[in-house]
Amino acid sequence: MTDRAPQPVDRQLPTEESRDLLALVREIAQREIRPKAAEEEDSGRFPREVFTLLSEAGLLGLPYPGEFGGGEQPYEVYLQVLEELAAARLTVGLGVSVHSLACHGLGGYGTKEQQSAHLPAMLGGGLLGAYCLSEPAAGSDAASLTTKAVRDGDDWIITGTKAWITHGGVADFYTVLARTGAEGPKGITAFLVPGDAEGLTAAVPEKKMGMKGSPTAQLHFDGVRVPDARRIGEEGQGFSIALAALDAGRLGIAACAIGVAQTALDEALAYALDRKQFGHPIADFQGLRFMLADMATKIEAGRALYLAAARLRDAGKPFSRQAAMAKLFCTDAAMAVTTDAVQVLGGYGYTADFPVERLMREAKVLQIVEGTNQIQRMVIARHLAGPETR
Repeated sequence: MTDRAPQPVDRQLPTEESRDLLALVREIAQREIRPKAAEEEDSGRFPREVFTLLSEAGLLGLPYPGEFGGGEQPYEVYLQVLEELAAARLTVGLGVSVHSLACHGLGGYGTKEQQSAHLPAMLGGGLLGAYCLSEPAAGSDAASLTTKAVRDGDDWIITGTKAWITHGGVADFYTVLARTGAEGPKGITAFLVPGDAEGLTAAVPEKKMGMKGSPTAQLHFDGVRVPDARRIGEEGQGFSIALAALDAGRLGIAACAIGVAQTALDEALAYALDRKQFGHPIADFQGLRFMLADMATKIEAGRALYLAAARLRDAGKPFSRQAAMAKLFCTDAAMAVTTDAVQVLGGYGYTADFPVERLMREAKVLQIVEGTNQIQRMVIARHLAGPETR
Protein backbone atom coordinates (compact mmCIF):
# COMPACT_ATOMS: atom_id res chain seq x y z
CA MET A 1 0.00 0.00 0.00
CA THR A 2 1.08 3.61 -0.60
CA ASP A 3 1.56 6.28 2.04
CA ARG A 4 -0.67 8.79 0.28
CA ALA A 5 -3.90 9.46 2.18
CA PRO A 6 -6.99 9.85 0.00
CA GLN A 7 -8.69 13.23 -0.03
CA PRO A 8 -12.23 13.31 1.40
CA VAL A 9 -14.99 13.40 -1.17
CA ASP A 10 -16.25 16.94 -1.77
CA ARG A 11 -19.91 16.46 -0.83
CA GLN A 12 -22.87 18.75 -1.32
CA LEU A 13 -24.77 18.37 1.97
CA PRO A 14 -28.01 20.14 2.92
CA THR A 15 -27.19 21.29 6.47
CA GLU A 16 -24.34 22.01 8.85
CA GLU A 17 -25.61 19.10 10.98
CA SER A 18 -25.19 16.71 8.06
CA ARG A 19 -21.67 17.98 7.43
CA ASP A 20 -20.79 17.31 11.07
CA LEU A 21 -22.39 13.87 10.75
CA LEU A 22 -20.26 12.95 7.73
CA ALA A 23 -17.15 14.17 9.55
CA LEU A 24 -18.00 11.87 12.47
CA VAL A 25 -18.53 8.94 10.11
CA ARG A 26 -15.17 9.55 8.42
CA GLU A 27 -13.46 9.68 11.81
CA ILE A 28 -15.02 6.39 12.93
CA ALA A 29 -14.22 4.79 9.59
CA GLN A 30 -10.58 5.86 9.67
CA ARG A 31 -10.04 4.95 13.33
CA GLU A 32 -12.17 1.85 13.87
CA ILE A 33 -12.98 0.25 10.52
CA ARG A 34 -10.42 0.76 7.76
CA PRO A 35 -7.28 -0.33 9.69
CA LYS A 36 -8.70 -3.80 10.42
CA ALA A 37 -10.60 -4.37 7.18
CA ALA A 38 -8.08 -6.42 5.20
CA GLU A 39 -7.02 -8.68 8.09
CA GLU A 40 -10.56 -9.34 9.31
CA GLU A 41 -11.93 -9.98 5.82
CA ASP A 42 -9.13 -12.43 5.18
CA SER A 43 -9.88 -14.28 8.42
CA GLY A 44 -13.66 -14.07 7.94
CA ARG A 45 -14.24 -12.20 11.19
CA PHE A 46 -17.58 -10.42 11.61
CA PRO A 47 -17.04 -7.04 13.37
CA ARG A 48 -20.06 -7.05 15.69
CA GLU A 49 -18.39 -4.52 17.97
CA VAL A 50 -18.32 -2.02 15.10
CA PHE A 51 -22.10 -2.28 14.69
CA THR A 52 -22.48 -1.77 18.46
CA LEU A 53 -20.35 1.37 18.16
CA LEU A 54 -22.39 2.60 15.20
CA SER A 55 -25.60 2.01 17.16
CA GLU A 56 -24.26 3.97 20.13
CA ALA A 57 -23.31 6.79 17.75
CA GLY A 58 -26.85 6.87 16.34
CA LEU A 59 -25.78 5.65 12.90
CA LEU A 60 -28.01 2.56 12.59
CA GLY A 61 -31.29 4.47 12.45
CA LEU A 62 -30.46 7.57 10.45
CA PRO A 63 -33.45 7.67 8.06
CA TYR A 64 -36.05 6.88 10.75
CA PRO A 65 -38.15 9.18 13.00
CA GLY A 66 -36.60 10.67 16.09
CA GLU A 67 -39.57 9.69 18.26
CA PHE A 68 -38.44 6.06 17.99
CA GLY A 69 -34.70 6.71 18.31
CA GLY A 70 -33.96 7.41 14.67
CA GLY A 71 -31.79 10.18 13.27
CA GLU A 72 -34.46 11.89 11.12
CA GLN A 73 -31.94 12.29 8.32
CA PRO A 74 -33.02 12.51 4.68
CA TYR A 75 -32.01 9.65 2.42
CA GLU A 76 -29.71 12.07 0.61
CA VAL A 77 -27.58 12.18 3.78
CA TYR A 78 -28.06 8.58 4.93
CA LEU A 79 -26.80 7.19 1.62
CA GLN A 80 -23.65 9.29 1.76
CA VAL A 81 -23.01 7.86 5.23
CA LEU A 82 -23.34 4.37 3.72
CA GLU A 83 -20.89 5.33 0.99
CA GLU A 84 -18.29 6.43 3.54
CA LEU A 85 -18.72 3.24 5.58
CA ALA A 86 -18.51 1.00 2.50
CA ALA A 87 -15.42 2.86 1.34
CA ALA A 88 -13.76 1.77 4.58
CA ARG A 89 -15.17 -1.78 4.56
CA LEU A 90 -18.05 -3.14 2.52
CA THR A 91 -19.04 -5.61 5.26
CA VAL A 92 -19.89 -2.62 7.44
CA GLY A 93 -21.52 -0.39 4.83
CA LEU A 94 -23.63 -3.19 3.39
CA GLY A 95 -24.41 -4.40 6.92
CA VAL A 96 -25.87 -1.01 7.86
CA SER A 97 -27.90 -1.00 4.63
CA VAL A 98 -29.28 -4.48 5.40
CA HIS A 99 -30.11 -3.44 8.96
CA SER A 100 -32.03 -0.43 7.65
CA LEU A 101 -33.82 -2.71 5.18
CA ALA A 102 -34.82 -5.00 8.05
CA CYS A 103 -36.31 -2.02 9.92
CA HIS A 104 -38.18 -0.73 6.88
CA GLY A 105 -41.29 -2.89 7.19
CA LEU A 106 -42.00 -2.00 10.80
CA GLY A 107 -40.98 1.63 10.27
CA GLY A 108 -43.29 2.09 7.30
CA TYR A 109 -46.17 -0.31 7.91
CA GLY A 110 -46.22 -1.16 11.61
CA THR A 111 -48.81 0.18 14.01
CA LYS A 112 -47.85 2.89 16.48
CA GLU A 113 -47.97 0.27 19.25
CA GLN A 114 -45.59 -2.01 17.34
CA GLN A 115 -43.24 0.85 16.51
CA SER A 116 -43.15 2.06 20.10
CA ALA A 117 -42.52 -1.47 21.36
CA HIS A 118 -39.75 -2.47 18.98
CA LEU A 119 -38.22 0.37 16.95
CA PRO A 120 -36.21 2.09 19.74
CA ALA A 121 -34.18 -1.08 20.37
CA MET A 122 -33.89 -1.79 16.64
CA LEU A 123 -32.71 1.71 15.75
CA GLY A 124 -30.48 2.61 18.66
CA GLY A 125 -30.50 -0.15 21.23
CA GLY A 126 -27.59 -2.19 19.92
CA LEU A 127 -29.68 -4.70 18.00
CA LEU A 128 -28.77 -5.86 14.49
CA GLY A 129 -31.32 -6.95 11.90
CA ALA A 130 -31.60 -9.09 8.79
CA TYR A 131 -34.08 -9.38 5.93
CA CYS A 132 -35.53 -12.72 4.87
CA LEU A 133 -37.11 -12.79 1.42
CA SER A 134 -35.04 -15.11 -0.81
CA GLU A 135 -35.25 -18.89 -0.66
CA PRO A 136 -33.23 -21.73 -2.24
CA ALA A 137 -35.72 -21.92 -5.15
CA ALA A 138 -37.10 -18.36 -5.00
CA GLY A 139 -34.48 -15.72 -5.77
CA SER A 140 -35.31 -13.34 -8.62
CA ASP A 141 -38.83 -14.84 -8.62
CA ALA A 142 -39.41 -13.91 -4.99
CA ALA A 143 -43.20 -14.08 -5.32
CA SER A 144 -42.91 -17.87 -5.62
CA LEU A 145 -41.58 -18.27 -2.06
CA THR A 146 -42.85 -21.32 -0.18
CA THR A 147 -42.02 -20.63 3.46
CA LYS A 148 -45.42 -20.88 5.18
CA ALA A 149 -47.03 -19.16 8.14
CA VAL A 150 -50.15 -20.90 9.44
CA ARG A 151 -52.53 -19.26 11.88
CA ASP A 152 -52.86 -20.95 15.29
CA GLY A 153 -55.11 -18.89 17.53
CA ASP A 154 -53.32 -15.63 18.31
CA ASP A 155 -50.05 -16.96 16.89
CA TRP A 156 -48.53 -17.92 13.55
CA ILE A 157 -46.41 -21.02 12.98
CA ILE A 158 -43.64 -20.42 10.42
CA THR A 159 -42.05 -23.35 8.57
CA GLY A 160 -39.57 -23.25 5.71
CA THR A 161 -36.07 -22.20 4.64
CA LYS A 162 -34.69 -18.80 3.70
CA ALA A 163 -31.46 -18.43 1.73
CA TRP A 164 -28.68 -15.88 1.16
CA ILE A 165 -29.48 -14.06 4.39
CA THR A 166 -26.92 -11.39 5.28
CA HIS A 167 -26.33 -11.53 9.06
CA GLY A 168 -27.96 -14.97 9.07
CA GLY A 169 -27.24 -16.55 12.44
CA VAL A 170 -25.92 -13.34 14.08
CA ALA A 171 -28.92 -11.00 13.77
CA ASP A 172 -31.10 -10.12 16.75
CA PHE A 173 -34.26 -9.88 14.64
CA TYR A 174 -35.44 -10.88 11.19
CA THR A 175 -38.08 -9.36 8.93
CA VAL A 176 -39.51 -12.51 7.36
CA LEU A 177 -41.79 -12.84 4.33
CA ALA A 178 -43.93 -15.97 4.46
CA ARG A 179 -46.90 -17.38 2.59
CA THR A 180 -50.17 -17.09 4.47
CA GLY A 181 -52.53 -17.47 1.51
CA ALA A 182 -52.76 -18.57 -2.11
CA GLU A 183 -49.87 -18.74 -4.57
CA GLY A 184 -48.51 -15.50 -5.96
CA PRO A 185 -47.65 -12.12 -4.48
CA LYS A 186 -51.03 -11.52 -2.79
CA GLY A 187 -50.61 -14.52 -0.49
CA ILE A 188 -47.51 -13.23 1.33
CA THR A 189 -47.34 -11.61 4.77
CA ALA A 190 -44.49 -9.97 6.71
CA PHE A 191 -43.46 -10.87 10.27
CA LEU A 192 -40.93 -9.59 12.79
CA VAL A 193 -39.18 -12.67 14.20
CA PRO A 194 -36.77 -12.56 17.18
CA GLY A 195 -33.32 -13.97 16.47
CA ASP A 196 -33.56 -16.33 19.44
CA ALA A 197 -36.99 -17.74 18.54
CA GLU A 198 -37.41 -21.43 19.33
CA GLY A 199 -37.16 -23.52 16.17
CA LEU A 200 -35.07 -20.96 14.28
CA THR A 201 -31.60 -22.18 13.31
CA ALA A 202 -28.89 -21.01 10.92
CA ALA A 203 -26.87 -23.21 8.59
CA VAL A 204 -23.10 -22.95 8.25
CA PRO A 205 -22.34 -19.64 6.49
CA GLU A 206 -21.69 -19.76 2.74
CA LYS A 207 -18.08 -19.77 1.55
CA LYS A 208 -17.95 -16.70 -0.68
CA MET A 209 -15.38 -15.16 -3.01
CA GLY A 210 -15.65 -11.83 -1.20
CA MET A 211 -17.16 -10.18 1.87
CA LYS A 212 -15.91 -13.09 3.95
CA GLY A 213 -16.40 -11.13 7.15
CA SER A 214 -20.13 -10.80 6.53
CA PRO A 215 -22.00 -14.03 7.35
CA THR A 216 -24.43 -15.15 4.64
CA ALA A 217 -26.43 -18.22 5.63
CA GLN A 218 -29.61 -20.19 5.17
CA LEU A 219 -32.16 -19.91 7.96
CA HIS A 220 -34.40 -22.84 8.88
CA PHE A 221 -37.82 -22.21 10.44
CA ASP A 222 -39.02 -25.39 12.11
CA GLY A 223 -42.41 -24.49 13.52
CA VAL A 224 -41.35 -21.07 14.75
CA ARG A 225 -44.20 -19.55 16.78
CA VAL A 226 -44.72 -15.81 16.32
CA PRO A 227 -47.54 -13.79 17.97
CA ASP A 228 -49.95 -12.02 15.66
CA ALA A 229 -48.77 -8.83 17.35
CA ARG A 230 -45.54 -9.30 15.37
CA ARG A 231 -47.31 -9.42 12.02
CA ILE A 232 -46.31 -6.35 9.98
CA GLY A 233 -49.10 -4.78 7.95
CA GLU A 234 -52.18 -6.64 6.80
CA GLU A 235 -52.38 -10.28 5.79
CA GLY A 236 -51.40 -10.54 2.15
CA GLN A 237 -49.63 -7.15 2.16
CA GLY A 238 -46.17 -8.60 2.61
CA PHE A 239 -45.03 -8.58 -0.99
CA SER A 240 -45.87 -4.91 -1.51
CA ILE A 241 -43.99 -4.17 1.73
CA ALA A 242 -41.05 -6.15 0.41
CA LEU A 243 -41.00 -4.29 -2.91
CA ALA A 244 -41.10 -0.91 -1.18
CA ALA A 245 -38.22 -1.98 1.06
CA LEU A 246 -36.21 -3.16 -1.95
CA ASP A 247 -36.63 0.16 -3.74
CA ALA A 248 -35.01 1.88 -0.76
CA GLY A 249 -32.49 -0.93 -0.28
CA ARG A 250 -31.32 -0.70 -3.89
CA LEU A 251 -30.27 2.86 -3.24
CA GLY A 252 -28.25 1.59 -0.30
CA ILE A 253 -26.48 -0.92 -2.56
CA ALA A 254 -25.80 1.84 -5.11
CA ALA A 255 -24.20 4.01 -2.43
CA CYS A 256 -22.09 1.12 -1.15
CA ALA A 257 -20.93 0.39 -4.70
CA ILE A 258 -19.72 3.96 -5.15
CA GLY A 259 -17.89 3.75 -1.83
CA VAL A 260 -16.04 0.62 -2.98
CA ALA A 261 -15.26 2.24 -6.34
CA GLN A 262 -14.00 5.42 -4.70
CA THR A 263 -11.54 3.48 -2.54
CA ALA A 264 -10.34 1.56 -5.60
CA LEU A 265 -9.73 4.83 -7.46
CA ASP A 266 -7.92 6.33 -4.46
CA GLU A 267 -5.61 3.31 -4.28
CA ALA A 268 -4.99 3.27 -8.04
CA LEU A 269 -4.25 7.00 -8.18
CA ALA A 270 -1.86 6.88 -5.22
CA TYR A 271 -0.01 3.94 -6.74
CA ALA A 272 0.18 5.57 -10.19
CA LEU A 273 1.69 8.73 -8.68
CA ASP A 274 4.31 6.78 -6.68
CA ARG A 275 5.23 3.98 -9.09
CA LYS A 276 7.98 4.89 -11.57
CA GLN A 277 8.79 3.17 -14.85
CA PHE A 278 11.04 4.43 -17.64
CA GLY A 279 12.10 7.23 -15.31
CA HIS A 280 8.62 8.68 -14.78
CA PRO A 281 5.61 8.09 -12.53
CA ILE A 282 3.26 5.81 -14.42
CA ALA A 283 0.59 8.49 -13.91
CA ASP A 284 2.43 10.47 -16.60
CA PHE A 285 1.52 7.94 -19.28
CA GLN A 286 -1.59 8.80 -21.26
CA GLY A 287 -2.96 5.25 -21.25
CA LEU A 288 -3.14 5.23 -17.47
CA ARG A 289 -4.25 8.86 -17.21
CA PHE A 290 -7.24 8.08 -19.41
CA MET A 291 -8.08 5.00 -17.31
CA LEU A 292 -8.04 7.10 -14.14
CA ALA A 293 -10.19 9.78 -15.82
CA ASP A 294 -12.76 7.18 -16.89
CA MET A 295 -12.82 5.66 -13.40
CA ALA A 296 -13.42 9.06 -11.78
CA THR A 297 -16.16 9.89 -14.27
CA LYS A 298 -18.04 6.65 -13.58
CA ILE A 299 -17.89 7.36 -9.85
CA GLU A 300 -19.14 10.94 -10.17
CA ALA A 301 -21.95 9.86 -12.49
CA GLY A 302 -23.00 7.05 -10.15
CA ARG A 303 -22.98 9.32 -7.12
CA ALA A 304 -25.11 11.89 -8.93
CA LEU A 305 -27.56 9.19 -10.01
CA TYR A 306 -28.13 7.69 -6.57
CA LEU A 307 -28.43 11.14 -4.98
CA ALA A 308 -30.99 12.23 -7.56
CA ALA A 309 -33.08 9.15 -6.73
CA ALA A 310 -32.67 9.82 -3.01
CA ARG A 311 -33.93 13.37 -3.41
CA LEU A 312 -37.03 12.07 -5.18
CA ARG A 313 -37.65 9.74 -2.23
CA ASP A 314 -37.12 12.56 0.25
CA ALA A 315 -39.65 14.68 -1.66
CA GLY A 316 -42.24 11.90 -1.47
CA LYS A 317 -42.17 11.33 -5.22
CA PRO A 318 -42.01 7.96 -7.06
CA PHE A 319 -38.44 6.74 -7.33
CA SER A 320 -38.64 3.02 -8.17
CA ARG A 321 -37.33 3.44 -11.73
CA GLN A 322 -34.54 5.73 -10.60
CA ALA A 323 -33.59 3.32 -7.78
CA ALA A 324 -33.26 0.48 -10.29
CA MET A 325 -31.17 2.70 -12.56
CA ALA A 326 -28.91 3.74 -9.69
CA LYS A 327 -28.41 0.16 -8.52
CA LEU A 328 -27.67 -0.99 -12.08
CA PHE A 329 -25.29 1.79 -13.02
CA CYS A 330 -23.43 2.12 -9.72
CA THR A 331 -22.75 -1.59 -9.27
CA ASP A 332 -21.64 -2.02 -12.89
CA ALA A 333 -19.41 1.02 -12.38
CA ALA A 334 -17.93 -0.49 -9.23
CA MET A 335 -17.10 -3.70 -11.07
CA ALA A 336 -15.45 -1.75 -13.92
CA VAL A 337 -13.54 0.62 -11.63
CA THR A 338 -12.19 -2.09 -9.33
CA THR A 339 -11.12 -4.20 -12.32
CA ASP A 340 -9.30 -1.20 -13.78
CA ALA A 341 -7.69 -0.52 -10.40
CA VAL A 342 -6.19 -4.00 -10.42
CA GLN A 343 -4.90 -3.32 -13.93
CA VAL A 344 -3.28 -0.03 -12.88
CA LEU A 345 -1.37 -1.84 -10.14
CA GLY A 346 -0.36 -4.62 -12.51
CA GLY A 347 1.03 -7.69 -10.80
CA TYR A 348 0.83 -6.02 -7.41
CA GLY A 349 -2.89 -5.49 -7.93
CA TYR A 350 -3.36 -9.24 -8.13
CA THR A 351 -1.84 -9.80 -4.69
CA ALA A 352 -3.38 -9.47 -1.24
CA ASP A 353 -0.66 -6.97 -0.31
CA PHE A 354 -2.84 -4.28 -1.88
CA PRO A 355 -6.59 -3.90 -1.26
CA VAL A 356 -7.72 -3.61 -4.87
CA GLU A 357 -7.98 -7.38 -5.43
CA ARG A 358 -10.33 -7.61 -2.43
CA LEU A 359 -12.33 -4.65 -3.67
CA MET A 360 -12.77 -6.30 -7.07
CA ARG A 361 -14.04 -9.51 -5.44
CA GLU A 362 -16.42 -7.53 -3.26
CA ALA A 363 -17.76 -5.41 -6.12
CA LYS A 364 -19.02 -8.50 -7.92
CA VAL A 365 -21.62 -9.36 -5.30
CA LEU A 366 -23.16 -5.90 -5.59
CA GLN A 367 -24.28 -6.74 -9.12
CA ILE A 368 -26.24 -9.67 -7.64
CA VAL A 369 -27.74 -8.72 -4.26
CA GLU A 370 -31.18 -7.09 -3.84
CA GLY A 371 -32.13 -7.90 -7.40
CA THR A 372 -29.57 -8.87 -10.03
CA ASN A 373 -28.71 -6.24 -12.59
CA GLN A 374 -30.70 -8.21 -15.14
CA ILE A 375 -33.75 -7.77 -12.90
CA GLN A 376 -33.00 -4.03 -12.66
CA ARG A 377 -33.14 -3.83 -16.44
CA MET A 378 -36.51 -5.57 -16.38
CA VAL A 379 -37.80 -3.09 -13.80
CA ILE A 380 -36.59 -0.11 -15.81
CA ALA A 381 -38.03 -1.49 -19.05
CA ARG A 382 -41.43 -2.05 -17.44
CA HIS A 383 -41.51 1.58 -16.37
CA LEU A 384 -40.69 2.60 -19.92
CA ALA A 385 -42.76 0.18 -22.00
CA GLY A 386 -45.22 -1.38 -19.58
CA PRO A 387 -45.52 -5.06 -18.58
CA GLU A 388 -44.41 -7.78 -20.98
CA THR A 389 -47.22 -9.04 -23.21
CA ARG A 390 -45.88 -12.57 -23.66
